[in-house]
Amino acid sequence: MNPSEHSIQNPITEDDIANFLANTPDFFERHAELLATVQLSSGHGSRAVSLQERQAGMLRDKIKVLESRVVDMIRHGQENVGIADKLQQCTLNLLLTAHARDLPDTIVREIQTQFLVPQAAIKVWHVNGIFSMEDFSTGVSEDTQTFASSLTTPYCGVNSGFEAVGWLPDPAQALSVALIPLRPGKSPQAFGMLVLASPDPERFSSGMGTDFLERIGELAGAALSRLRPAASEA
Repeated sequence: MNPSEHSIQNPITEDDIANFLANTPDFFERHAELLATVQLSSGHGSRAVSLQERQAGMLRDKIKVLESRVVDMIRHGQENVGIADKLQQCTLNLLLTAHARDLPDTIVREIQTQFLVPQAAIKVWHVNGIFSMEDFSTGVSEDTQTFASSLTTPYCGVNSGFEAVGWLPDPAQALSVALIPLRPGKSPQAFGMLVLASPDPERFSSGMGTDFLERIGELAGAALSRLRPAASEA
């Protein structure tokens, strides 16, 4: 079989050409005149451009994509710094709260102020007897206590008739809610629940991440542990 017959039976493909050029980097050095004659689509219309101009255009597009990613990284970094600053301010104000019975109101106020949450409320149970008649420790059913302990992560989504929504000043405006269990450290049993609510149905959506809400729950749970029987001072 002569070479021409072989080429007919096994025609050269685009992949063959691409592999040849990739594995023969000095090809265009030996045939530099080809670079000046190759004409390609500009990528932004039907205008034909040289290979060098097309490469330059592709590089400009890549640079724009990288610039956009850098801007996003900077923006996210600034947002994270802002959140960290607000969380630190909440922590400082909790540490400066002298009386344990004032902690629930402090937490609600800080969350609403620092994170612009329209409504928030807290209830705790199994507290020290001296707190048993406070508003924050009454009016919680056994079912809600069990429900709080069953939450391994905060619930985010629509208000499905949760008892906790009734703790809010205006339950009718709670179109989306976050229910955050409060635990003493790593205990599986919750001793309270924090409810956040918004008239925006997308503010607390079922698909949102809950890492930040979990940190809020850990902070609130640690602070409110002062209300439990082990802590007798108020």
